[in-house]
Amino acid sequence: MKFKKQYIFILIAALVLGFAGGFAGVKLAQPDQAEQDHKADIDLPLDKDNEEMEQPKNMDKVVQAFNLIKKHYLKDVKDQELIEGAVKGMLGTLDDPYSTYMDAETMEQFNETIESSFEGIGAEVSMVNGKVTIIAPIKDSPAEEAGLRPNDQILKVDKESVEGLELYEAVEKIRGKKGSKVVLQVQRPGVSEPFDVTIKRDDIPVETVYSKEKEIDGKKTGILEITTFSENTATEFKEQLTKLEEDGIEGLVIDVRGNPGGLFNAVEDILKLFITKDVPYVQIEDQNGEKTPYYSDLKEKKDYPVSVVIDEGSASASEILAVAMKEAGYDIVGTKSFGKGTVQQAVPMGDGSTIKLTFYKWLSPEGNWIHEKGVEPTIKVKQADYFYSNPVQIDKQLTYNHTGDNIKNIQIMLLGLGYEPGRKDGYFNKETEKAVKQFQQDNDLQATGKIDKETAGLIEAQIVDHIRSGDDDQQMAKALEELYK
Repeated sequence: MKFKKQYIFILIAALVLGFAGGFAGVKLAQPDQAEQDHKADIDLPLDKDNEEMEQPKNMDKVVQAFNLIKKHYLKDVKDQELIEGAVKGMLGTLDDPYSTYMDAETMEQFNETIESSFEGIGAEVSMVNGKVTIIAPIKDSPAEEAGLRPNDQILKVDKESVEGLELYEAVEKIRGKKGSKVVLQVQRPGVSEPFDVTIKRDDIPVETVYSKEKEIDGKKTGILEITTFSENTATEFKEQLTKLEEDGIEGLVIDVRGNPGGLFNAVEDILKLFITKDVPYVQIEDQNGEKTPYYSDLKEKKDYPVSVVIDEGSASASEILAVAMKEAGYDIVGTKSFGKGTVQQAVPMGDGSTIKLTFYKWLSPEGNWIHEKGVEPTIKVKQADYFYSNPVQIDKQLTYNHTGDNIKNIQIMLLGLGYEPGRKDGYFNKETEKAVKQFQQDNDLQATGKIDKETAGLIEAQIVDHIRSGDDDQQMAKALEELYK
């Protein structure tokens, strides 16, 4: 089985943006750059012998329906609308959110290269069970700052429902210029009522690899975070790993939490640095069940320990890396990953439109398929409860003797900030009142012991800052703790 890897996308979202780079998902951002070249030399398995496929015997039925509508339908319908409707209908029957069609106009709007600068909220999305779903916010983006999380479902954009829209139609409503604001109505798993999140659009970071060093038990330890697998990710990773090794690191942690995937060849090039040539780092299976293993030229493993950190926002290419490292004997720390084990190709249709179609499964080195299952960590670690707390909608003040989810979330966040509300079950007792009053005093607010919009907003802002600081990152702490055992 042959395919040209530069055009293979390990995608989490049901949309491809740009052929020059290929994307991990739908970037909720607006391009600064003009349209790019739509052409791509894709070696399609279906016509690899350059033979034309025979026309299906019942294709006359499609032509008959087309002519019937054109001749007798009450209103005038453009030919192109009917043709594109037929294409969408065929893809819709596949029941595959990753196989989609984009017309020429949509491609012109969405075609961005991986080097472009972006403006928007900065999140990866997919269509999951008919719902526009956050897969992961981009590191240091407005979406991350606003507290959006993996598996959040977007119900409305600026009070307009997105139900029934195609993914790209919903995305168009969310994206926008730097400085503008958008209000998303979000349904979060485990939360009874949807809530609004106001996000100010801004420039979206395009860096994909971040590195730092920590000293663990006297040993210099490198940490490499990969936020997505894009065109330059492997190069960036190699450069930063080389610097860490030259600096004498004795261990390495690779962090792919919240990483929704990206280009196949990017994760390939990184795995070739760690998986030896005696075992494949991935297998690709076609529609006939034919499996093709891929090998590196690496003779020996690194002479230092390596572990990988994952969570529910780690998907696709991140899972290729995680499961390959797991089956090679490395520790995987965190929580179960997203679970996407298919490979798509973007196929230009010759008129500016594109079909992105699922062509392959990817399998682990041992032949396991993690689709809709995820990669289980070898060391399971959840973050503290406040990492999973939810925004609080305050219509009227919350006071002593009140109960509810809003109070429960405030109690959890107060605990995370070092206050003692006495409980975290949603009952507003005297200890909670005392903790609220202490927080208000510490932050120059009127110390009433009652939770109003200002108090709730400041508690949320501080908990988001605390999470982003990494000071209480229990998953990373565990990965570093176990690295040298």
